[in-house]
Amino acid sequence: MLVQELDAGLPLGADRVEIGPLEILRMDRAAVISLFRSSVLLRKPLDVAICNAHTILTALDDSAFCETLQQMTLLNDGIGANLASRYLHGVSFPDNLNGTDLVPDILENIGIPLRLYMLGAKDDELKLAKAHLEARYPLHTVVGARNGYFSPDQADVVCQVIADTNPDLLLVGMGNPRQEKFLVDNRAKLNVTVSIGVGALFDFMSGRVVRAPKFVRALGLEWLFRLLQEPKRLFQRYIIGIPRFFLALRRLKRLGNPT
Repeated sequence: MLVQELDAGLPLGADRVEIGPLEILRMDRAAVISLFRSSVLLRKPLDVAICNAHTILTALDDSAFCETLQQMTLLNDGIGANLASRYLHGVSFPDNLNGTDLVPDILENIGIPLRLYMLGAKDDELKLAKAHLEARYPLHTVVGARNGYFSPDQADVVCQVIADTNPDLLLVGMGNPRQEKFLVDNRAKLNVTVSIGVGALFDFMSGRVVRAPKFVRALGLEWLFRLLQEPKRLFQRYIIGIPRFFLALRRLKRLGNPT
């Protein structure tokens, strides 16, 4: 169902779309930036996951990942999530809130200086992404950066390093479901106000991965551009995953979109 009634748990001006067991906020870009700003100013913890078709399908397949996402604030990403909302509820999302565009917009328009920590990617890409971020968004301070390659038994040490820097915003680019699981499992240890899983953002910022041209993005075909760039890595996600995603939506529709 589409949740539109007054709900004290919803940000101002938002409602929620239920896609299976997930409740994804319907907010435009300006409202999301305002949400981040108020969370930082009020020191109100906010953990954000951005849900595209792959994320939703993974949650439908994996109950543990689904439970992780249910503890986070969920935003929409891409044509798959939008088609799911239209198919199940007859409404579209106001904006495409993919992290590759949303995070730069937040940094550009939030209007207050942030202490940032970057977690994810490989060292070379992370170094370039950090340099790009510092040059492009001088209002903010990168207080720390670490690659995303560590074992589960190193997580406590990683969390302590992050906590010691006292960041306002933690950007985690380790892919899902790992980045979301890390944030939820370690919320009490991180000493960060706002966190967000950003997927491949650091790869794009570093220049290692090239963005699709704007007209391709406008057509909702960035996924195809990425598939052509990395066919071996993304074959399972797109060639197998897209048909499975639409079959899953059909089942949800037939069953009344059970949660």
